[in-house]
Amino acid sequence: MLLSCTVLCANAQELTNFAFGRKPIVSPEVKNDSVTFRLKADYATIVSMYGSWMPSYFDKIDLKRGENNIWSVTIPAPTPEIYTYNFIVDGVAVSDPNNVLMQRDGTRYLSMLLIDGERSENYKEANKRGTVSHVWYDSEILGINRRMTVYTPYGYETNKKATYPVLYLLHGGGGDEEAWTSMGRAAQILDNLIEKGLAKPMIVVMPNGNPEQQAACTLNLPVKEIDRKDPANANLYVTSLVKEIIPFVEKNYRAIPKKSARAIAGLSMGGGHTIAATNLFPGTFDYICPMSCGMRDADGIDASLQAVKKAGYKLYWIGCGTADFAWPGTQTMVELLNRNGLEHTLFSSDGGHVWYNWRYYLNTFAQLLFK
Repeated sequence: MLLSCTVLCANAQELTNFAFGRKPIVSPEVKNDSVTFRLKADYATIVSMYGSWMPSYFDKIDLKRGENNIWSVTIPAPTPEIYTYNFIVDGVAVSDPNNVLMQRDGTRYLSMLLIDGERSENYKEANKRGTVSHVWYDSEILGINRRMTVYTPYGYETNKKATYPVLYLLHGGGGDEEAWTSMGRAAQILDNLIEKGLAKPMIVVMPNGNPEQQAACTLNLPVKEIDRKDPANANLYVTSLVKEIIPFVEKNYRAIPKKSARAIAGLSMGGGHTIAATNLFPGTFDYICPMSCGMRDADGIDASLQAVKKAGYKLYWIGCGTADFAWPGTQTMVELLNRNGLEHTLFSSDGGHVWYNWRYYLNTFAQLLFK
Protein backbone atom coordinates (compact mmCIF):
# COMPACT_ATOMS: atom_id res chain seq x y z
CA MET A 1 0.00 0.00 0.00
CA LEU A 2 2.76 2.39 0.90
CA LEU A 3 4.51 1.75 -2.41
CA SER A 4 1.28 2.28 -4.33
CA CYS A 5 0.62 5.59 -2.56
CA THR A 6 4.19 6.74 -3.19
CA VAL A 7 3.89 6.04 -6.91
CA LEU A 8 0.52 7.79 -7.14
CA CYS A 9 1.82 10.84 -5.28
CA ALA A 10 4.91 11.03 -7.49
CA ASN A 11 2.74 10.82 -10.59
CA ALA A 12 0.43 13.47 -9.24
CA GLN A 13 3.30 15.95 -9.08
CA GLU A 14 3.62 15.70 -12.84
CA LEU A 15 -0.09 16.02 -13.61
CA THR A 16 0.00 19.81 -13.59
CA ASN A 17 1.85 19.58 -16.92
CA PHE A 18 -1.31 18.21 -18.55
CA ALA A 19 -4.48 20.14 -19.43
CA PHE A 20 -6.84 17.11 -19.25
CA GLY A 21 -9.37 18.52 -21.66
CA ARG A 22 -8.90 22.15 -20.69
CA LYS A 23 -8.21 24.48 -23.57
CA PRO A 24 -4.59 25.63 -23.31
CA ILE A 25 -3.94 29.31 -22.77
CA VAL A 26 -1.82 30.75 -25.57
CA SER A 27 0.44 33.61 -24.52
CA PRO A 28 1.95 35.44 -26.21
CA GLU A 29 0.01 34.95 -29.45
CA VAL A 30 1.55 36.76 -32.40
CA LYS A 31 -0.98 37.13 -35.18
CA ASN A 32 -0.75 39.41 -38.19
CA ASP A 33 0.47 42.73 -36.78
CA SER A 34 -0.65 42.25 -33.19
CA VAL A 35 0.34 40.40 -30.02
CA THR A 36 -2.09 39.09 -27.40
CA PHE A 37 -0.98 38.32 -23.87
CA ARG A 38 -3.08 36.16 -21.53
CA LEU A 39 -2.87 35.20 -17.88
CA LYS A 40 -5.24 33.17 -15.73
CA ALA A 41 -5.43 34.84 -12.35
CA ASP A 42 -8.55 33.80 -10.43
CA TYR A 43 -8.18 36.05 -7.41
CA ALA A 44 -6.44 39.08 -8.91
CA THR A 45 -7.96 42.55 -8.70
CA ILE A 46 -5.50 44.41 -10.95
CA VAL A 47 -3.30 42.88 -13.68
CA SER A 48 -0.93 44.90 -15.83
CA MET A 49 2.29 44.21 -17.70
CA TYR A 50 5.62 45.77 -18.59
CA GLY A 51 7.50 45.10 -21.83
CA SER A 52 11.00 46.13 -22.82
CA TRP A 53 9.61 47.72 -26.01
CA MET A 54 7.98 50.40 -23.86
CA PRO A 55 9.75 53.78 -23.63
CA SER A 56 10.13 53.65 -19.85
CA TYR A 57 10.17 51.00 -17.14
CA PHE A 58 7.43 53.01 -15.43
CA ASP A 59 5.09 52.50 -18.39
CA LYS A 60 2.50 49.75 -17.95
CA ILE A 61 -0.38 48.22 -19.94
CA ASP A 62 -3.54 47.09 -18.16
CA LEU A 63 -5.08 43.69 -18.87
CA LYS A 64 -8.86 43.09 -18.72
CA ARG A 65 -10.54 40.20 -16.95
CA GLY A 66 -12.42 37.82 -19.24
CA GLU A 67 -14.15 34.46 -19.15
CA ASN A 68 -12.78 31.95 -16.60
CA ASN A 69 -10.73 34.75 -15.01
CA ILE A 70 -8.36 34.91 -17.97
CA TRP A 71 -6.91 38.40 -18.20
CA SER A 72 -5.78 39.59 -21.63
CA VAL A 73 -4.63 42.51 -23.72
CA THR A 74 -3.89 42.88 -27.43
CA ILE A 75 -1.32 45.41 -28.61
CA PRO A 76 0.23 46.34 -31.97
CA ALA A 77 3.30 44.17 -32.54
CA PRO A 78 6.55 46.05 -31.83
CA THR A 79 9.23 46.17 -34.51
CA PRO A 80 11.07 42.89 -35.24
CA GLU A 81 13.42 42.05 -32.36
CA ILE A 82 13.57 40.09 -29.13
CA TYR A 83 11.85 41.63 -26.14
CA THR A 84 11.27 40.65 -22.52
CA TYR A 85 8.18 41.24 -20.42
CA ASN A 86 6.45 40.37 -17.16
CA PHE A 87 2.99 40.66 -15.65
CA ILE A 88 2.24 42.66 -12.50
CA VAL A 89 -0.50 40.95 -10.49
CA ASP A 90 -1.73 43.11 -7.62
CA GLY A 91 1.69 44.74 -7.49
CA VAL A 92 3.75 41.55 -7.75
CA ALA A 93 5.85 40.94 -10.88
CA VAL A 94 5.43 37.45 -12.33
CA SER A 95 6.61 35.69 -15.48
CA ASP A 96 4.20 34.42 -18.12
CA PRO A 97 3.46 30.81 -17.04
CA ASN A 98 2.23 29.93 -20.54
CA ASN A 99 5.45 30.99 -22.29
CA VAL A 100 8.33 28.50 -22.27
CA LEU A 101 10.72 31.06 -23.76
CA MET A 102 12.70 32.68 -20.97
CA GLN A 103 15.85 34.74 -20.66
CA ARG A 104 17.98 35.27 -17.58
CA ASP A 105 19.49 38.68 -16.99
CA GLY A 106 21.59 38.42 -13.86
CA THR A 107 19.17 37.40 -11.10
CA ARG A 108 16.04 38.20 -13.12
CA TYR A 109 14.15 35.64 -15.20
CA LEU A 110 12.08 37.28 -17.92
CA SER A 111 9.54 35.98 -20.42
CA MET A 112 10.67 36.40 -24.01
CA LEU A 113 8.82 37.72 -27.05
CA LEU A 114 10.34 37.22 -30.51
CA ILE A 115 8.88 39.34 -33.30
CA ASP A 116 9.96 37.90 -36.62
CA GLY A 117 11.45 40.12 -39.32
CA GLU A 118 14.62 41.04 -41.17
CA ARG A 119 16.42 42.37 -38.09
CA SER A 120 15.58 39.34 -35.96
CA GLU A 121 15.83 36.56 -38.56
CA ASN A 122 19.21 35.41 -37.22
CA TYR A 123 17.92 35.22 -33.66
CA LYS A 124 15.83 32.13 -34.45
CA GLU A 125 17.12 28.57 -34.53
CA ALA A 126 19.11 27.71 -37.65
CA ASN A 127 18.92 24.39 -39.49
CA LYS A 128 22.55 23.53 -38.75
CA ARG A 129 23.30 24.17 -35.10
CA GLY A 130 26.55 24.28 -33.20
CA THR A 131 27.17 23.09 -29.66
CA VAL A 132 27.09 25.18 -26.49
CA SER A 133 28.96 23.69 -23.53
CA HIS A 134 30.04 24.77 -20.06
CA VAL A 135 33.70 24.14 -19.39
CA TRP A 136 35.66 24.30 -16.13
CA TYR A 137 39.26 25.42 -15.87
CA ASP A 138 41.68 26.20 -13.05
CA SER A 139 42.80 29.77 -12.59
CA GLU A 140 46.00 30.14 -10.60
CA ILE A 141 45.82 33.92 -11.02
CA LEU A 142 42.38 34.11 -9.39
CA GLY A 143 42.94 31.10 -7.14
CA ILE A 144 39.67 29.34 -8.03
CA ASN A 145 38.20 26.77 -10.38
CA ARG A 146 36.03 28.65 -12.89
CA ARG A 147 33.44 28.02 -15.60
CA MET A 148 33.11 29.48 -19.07
CA THR A 149 30.68 28.91 -21.93
CA VAL A 150 32.08 27.71 -25.25
CA TYR A 151 30.31 27.60 -28.60
CA THR A 152 31.66 25.30 -31.30
CA PRO A 153 30.19 25.55 -34.81
CA TYR A 154 28.20 22.94 -36.67
CA GLY A 155 30.51 20.16 -37.87
CA TYR A 156 33.14 20.67 -35.18
CA GLU A 157 32.61 17.21 -33.69
CA THR A 158 32.57 15.36 -37.02
CA ASN A 159 35.39 17.09 -38.90
CA LYS A 160 38.32 16.27 -36.65
CA LYS A 161 40.90 17.85 -38.95
CA ALA A 162 39.36 21.30 -39.18
CA THR A 163 40.85 24.13 -37.12
CA TYR A 164 39.05 27.34 -36.19
CA PRO A 165 39.61 30.97 -35.23
CA VAL A 166 38.28 32.10 -31.85
CA LEU A 167 36.12 35.01 -30.76
CA TYR A 168 36.41 35.87 -27.06
CA LEU A 169 33.02 37.42 -26.30
CA LEU A 170 32.69 39.29 -22.99
CA HIS A 171 29.56 40.20 -21.03
CA GLY A 172 28.69 43.38 -19.16
CA GLY A 173 28.18 44.27 -15.53
CA GLY A 174 25.63 42.07 -13.76
CA GLY A 175 26.11 39.31 -16.33
CA ASP A 176 28.08 36.09 -16.30
CA GLU A 177 29.21 33.30 -18.62
CA GLU A 178 25.60 32.62 -19.69
CA ALA A 179 24.65 36.20 -20.60
CA TRP A 180 25.59 36.05 -24.27
CA THR A 181 23.79 32.75 -24.85
CA SER A 182 20.69 33.73 -22.84
CA MET A 183 20.11 37.42 -23.55
CA GLY A 184 22.46 37.78 -26.50
CA ARG A 185 21.36 34.78 -28.62
CA ALA A 186 25.02 34.36 -29.59
CA ALA A 187 24.67 30.70 -30.60
CA GLN A 188 21.67 31.38 -32.84
CA ILE A 189 23.33 34.40 -34.44
CA LEU A 190 26.54 32.47 -35.22
CA ASP A 191 24.61 29.41 -36.41
CA ASN A 192 22.61 31.49 -38.88
CA LEU A 193 25.52 33.58 -40.12
CA ILE A 194 27.70 30.51 -40.66
CA GLU A 195 24.91 28.54 -42.34
CA LYS A 196 24.29 31.45 -44.74
CA GLY A 197 28.00 31.79 -45.51
CA LEU A 198 28.06 35.30 -44.04
CA ALA A 199 30.54 34.47 -41.24
CA LYS A 200 33.52 32.17 -40.96
CA PRO A 201 33.00 29.09 -38.79
CA MET A 202 34.51 30.02 -35.45
CA ILE A 203 34.73 29.01 -31.81
CA VAL A 204 33.20 31.53 -29.41
CA VAL A 205 34.48 31.63 -25.82
CA MET A 206 32.31 33.43 -23.27
CA PRO A 207 34.10 33.65 -19.89
CA ASN A 208 32.78 34.88 -16.57
CA GLY A 209 34.08 38.44 -16.20
CA ASN A 210 33.50 38.62 -12.44
CA PRO A 211 36.86 37.58 -10.95
CA GLU A 212 35.32 36.73 -7.58
CA GLN A 213 32.86 34.22 -9.08
CA GLN A 214 33.50 30.59 -9.88
CA ALA A 215 30.46 30.52 -12.14
CA ALA A 216 26.99 31.98 -12.66
CA CYS A 217 25.05 32.68 -9.47
CA THR A 218 22.53 29.98 -10.42
CA LEU A 219 25.07 27.34 -9.32
CA ASN A 220 25.04 28.81 -5.79
CA LEU A 221 28.80 28.47 -5.37
CA PRO A 222 30.82 30.44 -2.80
CA VAL A 223 32.09 33.83 -3.96
CA LYS A 224 35.68 34.82 -3.28
CA GLU A 225 36.34 38.18 -1.64
CA ILE A 226 38.40 40.47 -3.88
CA ASP A 227 39.08 44.10 -3.07
CA ARG A 228 38.34 45.76 -6.40
CA LYS A 229 39.67 49.09 -5.07
CA ASP A 230 43.13 47.61 -4.62
CA PRO A 231 45.23 48.63 -7.67
CA ALA A 232 46.94 45.23 -7.52
CA ASN A 233 43.60 43.61 -8.42
CA ALA A 234 42.68 46.02 -11.21
CA ASN A 235 43.43 43.70 -14.11
CA LEU A 236 43.27 40.24 -12.56
CA TYR A 237 40.51 39.00 -14.86
CA VAL A 238 42.02 40.50 -18.01
CA THR A 239 45.38 38.96 -17.17
CA SER A 240 43.72 35.61 -16.54
CA LEU A 241 41.89 35.89 -19.85
CA VAL A 242 45.09 36.33 -21.84
CA LYS A 243 47.47 34.16 -19.82
CA GLU A 244 45.12 31.34 -18.76
CA ILE A 245 41.93 31.18 -20.81
CA ILE A 246 43.54 31.60 -24.23
CA PRO A 247 46.20 28.89 -23.57
CA PHE A 248 43.47 26.59 -22.17
CA VAL A 249 41.32 27.04 -25.27
CA GLU A 250 44.21 26.57 -27.67
CA LYS A 251 45.27 23.41 -25.86
CA ASN A 252 41.84 21.80 -25.50
CA TYR A 253 40.13 22.91 -28.71
CA ARG A 254 41.15 22.88 -32.34
CA ALA A 255 41.81 26.59 -32.18
CA ILE A 256 44.31 28.27 -34.47
CA PRO A 257 47.01 29.62 -32.10
CA LYS A 258 47.72 32.82 -33.99
CA LYS A 259 46.98 36.50 -33.51
CA SER A 260 45.25 36.55 -36.89
CA ALA A 261 42.80 33.92 -35.59
CA ARG A 262 41.86 35.73 -32.38
CA ALA A 263 39.13 38.33 -31.89
CA ILE A 264 37.91 39.99 -28.72
CA ALA A 265 34.64 41.82 -28.19
CA GLY A 266 32.62 42.91 -25.20
CA LEU A 267 29.74 45.10 -24.10
CA SER A 268 29.81 47.75 -21.37
CA MET A 269 32.07 46.29 -18.64
CA GLY A 270 33.15 43.69 -21.19
CA GLY A 271 33.96 46.54 -23.57
CA GLY A 272 36.27 47.93 -20.92
CA HIS A 273 37.82 44.48 -20.55
CA THR A 274 38.26 44.38 -24.33
CA ILE A 275 40.16 47.68 -24.33
CA ALA A 276 42.21 46.70 -21.27
CA ALA A 277 43.19 43.32 -22.75
CA THR A 278 44.32 44.84 -26.04
CA ASN A 279 46.12 47.77 -24.41
CA LEU A 280 47.90 45.63 -21.80
CA PHE A 281 48.69 42.77 -24.17
CA PRO A 282 49.15 44.30 -27.63
CA GLY A 283 49.71 41.82 -30.39
CA THR A 284 47.33 39.23 -28.92
CA PHE A 285 44.24 39.98 -31.03
CA ASP A 286 43.82 41.02 -34.65
CA TYR A 287 40.15 41.92 -34.22
CA ILE A 288 39.07 44.35 -31.50
CA CYS A 289 35.38 45.17 -31.00
CA PRO A 290 34.38 47.17 -27.90
CA MET A 291 30.67 48.00 -27.53
CA SER A 292 28.82 50.55 -25.42
CA CYS A 293 31.83 51.64 -23.44
CA GLY A 294 34.17 54.58 -23.35
CA MET A 295 37.81 55.46 -23.06
CA ARG A 296 39.32 58.14 -20.84
CA ASP A 297 42.05 60.55 -21.85
CA ALA A 298 44.22 59.43 -18.94
CA ASP A 299 47.97 59.31 -18.37
CA GLY A 300 49.59 56.59 -20.43
CA ILE A 301 46.71 56.11 -22.87
CA ASP A 302 48.70 57.40 -25.84
CA ALA A 303 51.59 55.04 -25.10
CA SER A 304 49.17 52.12 -24.81
CA LEU A 305 47.45 52.93 -28.09
CA GLN A 306 50.79 53.41 -29.84
CA ALA A 307 51.76 49.92 -28.67
CA VAL A 308 48.53 48.53 -30.15
CA LYS A 309 49.26 50.36 -33.39
CA LYS A 310 52.84 49.05 -33.51
CA ALA A 311 51.73 45.46 -32.86
CA GLY A 312 49.20 45.75 -35.65
CA TYR A 313 45.60 44.63 -36.02
CA LYS A 314 43.11 44.05 -38.83
CA LEU A 315 39.91 45.53 -37.39
CA TYR A 316 39.05 48.00 -34.63
CA TRP A 317 35.25 48.10 -34.62
CA ILE A 318 33.30 50.23 -32.12
CA GLY A 319 29.55 49.96 -31.58
CA CYS A 320 27.38 52.27 -29.48
CA GLY A 321 23.88 53.71 -29.41
CA THR A 322 23.56 57.47 -29.70
CA ALA A 323 21.14 57.44 -26.73
CA ASP A 324 23.52 55.29 -24.65
CA PHE A 325 25.06 56.88 -21.56
CA ALA A 326 28.34 55.48 -22.90
CA TRP A 327 28.08 57.57 -26.08
CA PRO A 328 30.23 60.50 -24.77
CA GLY A 329 32.94 58.03 -23.71
CA THR A 330 32.71 56.39 -27.14
CA GLN A 331 33.30 59.76 -28.79
CA THR A 332 36.34 60.25 -26.55
CA MET A 333 37.59 56.83 -27.67
CA VAL A 334 37.24 57.85 -31.31
CA GLU A 335 39.15 61.07 -30.63
CA LEU A 336 41.97 59.16 -28.92
CA LEU A 337 42.19 56.61 -31.73
CA ASN A 338 42.30 59.44 -34.27
CA ARG A 339 44.96 61.28 -32.27
CA ASN A 340 47.14 58.20 -32.28
CA GLY A 341 46.51 57.26 -35.90
CA LEU A 342 44.64 54.00 -35.29
CA GLU A 343 42.23 53.14 -38.08
CA HIS A 344 38.80 52.16 -36.80
CA THR A 345 35.12 51.84 -37.65
CA LEU A 346 32.41 53.55 -35.60
CA PHE A 347 29.05 51.81 -35.90
CA SER A 348 26.34 53.92 -34.27
CA SER A 349 22.70 53.05 -33.84
CA ASP A 350 19.67 54.41 -32.11
CA GLY A 351 18.70 53.23 -28.65
CA GLY A 352 20.66 52.98 -25.45
CA HIS A 353 22.44 50.51 -23.19
CA VAL A 354 20.32 47.50 -24.09
CA TRP A 355 20.52 43.98 -25.56
CA TYR A 356 18.44 45.29 -28.46
CA ASN A 357 21.68 46.90 -29.64
CA TRP A 358 24.22 44.32 -28.54
CA ARG A 359 22.57 41.48 -30.48
CA TYR A 360 22.52 43.79 -33.49
CA TYR A 361 26.22 44.59 -33.10
CA LEU A 362 27.24 40.92 -32.82
CA ASN A 363 25.16 40.13 -35.89
CA THR A 364 27.03 42.93 -37.70
CA PHE A 365 30.70 42.62 -36.71
CA ALA A 366 30.76 38.79 -36.68
CA GLN A 367 30.47 38.99 -40.47
CA LEU A 368 33.73 40.97 -40.61
CA LEU A 369 35.92 38.65 -38.54
CA PHE A 370 38.74 36.47 -39.84
CA LYS A 371 38.41 37.62 -43.45
